[in-house]
Amino acid sequence: MTNSFELAGFDLDAFVRSTLAEDLGPTGRDVTSESVIPADMRFSGVMDSRDDIVVAGLPIAMAFFRHLDPQMEIRLLATEGHGVPAGADLMRLDGNARAMLTAERSALNTVQHLSGIATMTRRYVKAIAGTGCTLLDTRKTIPGLRVLEKYATRMGGATNHRMGLWDAAMIKDNHVAVAGGVGEAVARAKAHGVERIILEVDRIEQIEPGLAAGANHLLLDNMDADMLREAVGIVAGRVPTEASGGVTLETIRAKAETGVTFISVGRLTQSAPAADIGLDFDVA
Repeated sequence: MTNSFELAGFDLDAFVRSTLAEDLGPTGRDVTSESVIPADMRFSGVMDSRDDIVVAGLPIAMAFFRHLDPQMEIRLLATEGHGVPAGADLMRLDGNARAMLTAERSALNTVQHLSGIATMTRRYVKAIAGTGCTLLDTRKTIPGLRVLEKYATRMGGATNHRMGLWDAAMIKDNHVAVAGGVGEAVARAKAHGVERIILEVDRIEQIEPGLAAGANHLLLDNMDADMLREAVGIVAGRVPTEASGGVTLETIRAKAETGVTFISVGRLTQSAPAADIGLDFDVA
């Protein structure tokens, strides 16, 4: 079984090597396994979830084990992006015992973190089901893990927003302050040849100047449901609208029902708790 997992902009082999190097330190050794476990001993093991989760990260976990034991037999028992109940088995392994023990924590950390993000994301997606609104993630990610974390939000059912500073202009209050107004800020971005211009507005009177200057996406920042509904009415479908700022599971439905095109939620990647996932071994 090979690992064909690929994500644009993500080097799986480099991630595995650097993560293991962090754990193995300057000596490159797992001194506990080396001193306690015979070199030729084999283990079998099962990774399982102690929580109800949406699964994300199993192919990456598999890469950690295969990096240390290329012949390890691995069978995936769950599907990325699918929900599983507490107690569900996720992966079965059979191979070198030292390799399993050395890779265990890196593999579990990855699956716990990504499944936690996917699980929280699914809750938000379900909260706005039927409204026609699409859930977006943000750039509030752990440095170095953005591609993986945004992969996890997709597994939960969200749509990726900007991947970085390069794929769209997002004009926020500080940009507006320097430029001297929303219209001037948008006009400068347009004159620079930027095609995708997202304008953040926090007041109703900023909408028309921004649209007139050429904004093609409005981020409606920290507006309550009544103000969002008014803003959506003014925009009248001319550009997509996005509610953002302080959105919680308790407030997202009401905001989605105002007619906004999107709602972005930073806490999907910023605050998702890790899933409780373990790995139990037996001597093969």
